[in-house]
Amino acid sequence: MLLKGRNESDELLVLRYLNTRMELTHEQKSHYLNLEKGYEGEVKFDRMIENLQEERYIINDLLLKVNNSYFQIDSLIISKGVIHLLDIKNFEGDCYLDSDKLFAVKTGRQYKNPVDQLKRSTTLFSQLLQNLKQNYLVDPFVIFINPEFTLYQAPMDQPIIFPTQINRFIFNLNKTSSTLNDGYKKLAQTLISLHQTKNPYTILPQFSYDQVQKGVYCKDCNSFFVFINNNDFVCRKCGEHEKIEEGILRNVKEFKLLFPERTITTNSIYEWCNVDLNKKTFCRVLKKNYTTFGTTRNTYYK
Repeated sequence: MLLKGRNESDELLVLRYLNTRMELTHEQKSHYLNLEKGYEGEVKFDRMIENLQEERYIINDLLLKVNNSYFQIDSLIISKGVIHLLDIKNFEGDCYLDSDKLFAVKTGRQYKNPVDQLKRSTTLFSQLLQNLKQNYLVDPFVIFINPEFTLYQAPMDQPIIFPTQINRFIFNLNKTSSTLNDGYKKLAQTLISLHQTKNPYTILPQFSYDQVQKGVYCKDCNSFFVFINNNDFVCRKCGEHEKIEEGILRNVKEFKLLFPERTITTNSIYEWCNVDLNKKTFCRVLKKNYTTFGTTRNTYYK
């Protein structure tokens, strides 16, 4: 049973929006693409385990804090007697391990060893369970989800599941009986309640309102070549249709995340969308979907 789903982090969303509306540096673009690829791998794994048999609790995307240290868990599967702590990696290409250090075969570039990250998360999670006076076996694994990934010189005793082993891992889970009592449910609810919504170590690019391109872009191909046809935004590049109200709300969401200090008004969203629509349309959509505050002249929305 899925108790907590997965959503894109604010960091990923901000970088995704900025990548469409401005020129990112090479380093920022690389970091953004890594986040997209990581999220893609996590979602792929979610689909693989969504129909697990027996009674199990699945908690995705947990950011926890213990002893002033933050750590993230991609997926947590609570079964009878054991908690599977899983770190999902969507690495691609050929890598090798040398003295517990991870390198790309072609370039020689060194990456953070995900097993080291997993050990840290496991240690902190075990401390958290002790603080909660809970005694469960924690079974951690790094799962390499991408079938185009190969890791050479990996010791056999490492907590690693390779792409060719994932189906077997799920099969073994399914054939293990699991009946959960109220204690397991209480633990799951406690862990979800401890989830930190903001990661203090996230560093976003510096940008200003004037730097970013204004306008409605296609939700499918990100092209700004969009025109209005009846009640739809239509992309000239790929032909994608989007209802005008849905497109405005999508852009309001983006505006709120990128510029939380700015007030949502009819004029601010009209300027942000920069499209050939009457201001009354924006006013109607905002009134319908947000709470109105202020007087007629100084109306704003939350």
